[in-house]
Amino acid sequence: MNGLPADGGLPRYGVGQLNEAIGTLLERGFAPRFLVDATVSRPQFKKGHLWLTLTDGQSSIPAVIWASQLQKLSFVPEEGDGVVVVGKLNFWAAQARLTVQILDVRPSLTAVLRQFERVRALLAPEGLFDPERRRALPAWPGRIALLTSVPSSALADMLRTARERWPATRLLVVPIPVQGPVEARIRAAIERLGARARELELDAIVLARGGGSREDLTVFDAEELARCLAACPLPVVCGLGHEDDTTIADLVADYRAATPTAALVALLPDRQAERMALAQHRRHLGQLLILRLRAARQQLDRDRQRLDALQPHQLLAGQRQWLKQQRALLQALSPRHLLERGFALIRDAEGNLVRSISSVADGDRIMVDLVDGVLAAEVIQRRPTPSAPAATGPA
Repeated sequence: MNGLPADGGLPRYGVGQLNEAIGTLLERGFAPRFLVDATVSRPQFKKGHLWLTLTDGQSSIPAVIWASQLQKLSFVPEEGDGVVVVGKLNFWAAQARLTVQILDVRPSLTAVLRQFERVRALLAPEGLFDPERRRALPAWPGRIALLTSVPSSALADMLRTARERWPATRLLVVPIPVQGPVEARIRAAIERLGARARELELDAIVLARGGGSREDLTVFDAEELARCLAACPLPVVCGLGHEDDTTIADLVADYRAATPTAALVALLPDRQAERMALAQHRRHLGQLLILRLRAARQQLDRDRQRLDALQPHQLLAGQRQWLKQQRALLQALSPRHLLERGFALIRDAEGNLVRSISSVADGDRIMVDLVDGVLAAEVIQRRPTPSAPAATGPA
């Protein structure tokens, strides 16, 4: 109500009336809901409600999360957390006290990145991010586990990708929460799969979450979750958020995929590419088989020729031919062949061949071999060939 008229025309209020007027003014002039960027200070629980102060370092305002609303939140702020608050104003007229009633709260990007850097600085010296410790992904996974929220668009995309790329791989879908204070539940799921990996015939694990803000991925920056992933006996592929989002879990994983779909692409063979590769191998093997058959056929022909050459009649024919050649050679070289051509062989009295007139003397007895007999003769006179030097015989 308006205040009572007073001297000077100023409105006049009772305390309750003033407070009520202020409340009415706020209700009419202020947005019913709004966003506040702030840092949390002095949070404390009272009767199930969370009371805290929102500050930017210079100004502050009290705020409250009622117990009924607190149960619905995925993130509960702590001292020093940067937050983005969805709230509305509460004004208690009896005390003229103004409070922000928090309807939803999320960590601010600054707080998320600060947490990310803190955990990275803690784990990096331990070698959890070293490329050398990352395990190779299985070339032909028989079964993989998909850890993601169910139902979700990320799961639908992964199932579709698996069907298209390599339907022979079996998928084990493990529902997990992917936002809020759920780190312990995610770790428990990973540890159970690791303990039963052989029993379940698992070859790899995919930890996936669809798109959202970087603040929504805060749970994947947790230190204990990172240690759990590093200790997992199976290769781990992370596909969290968008391509530009990088979490601590991504750094620890054996393979970091840009999206959940990319995680399945990294793990599963492409059946179209494999079909083309098989066709190429088939052609190559066909050509190789033709070449080997051709070589074997040529070797068989050579062996057959060698075998034919070793047949007795072939050996005898070859020997006959060789003997015939040798006989012809002997005949060509035989003295008789010369005799048949009209030449003669002259021997001295001892039967030695006379090759020069110098080896005999006038009056020596000689034998002249002709083709049809032997002539006994006596050297009457020696006449040297005009082109040859004169021969001197014995006196």
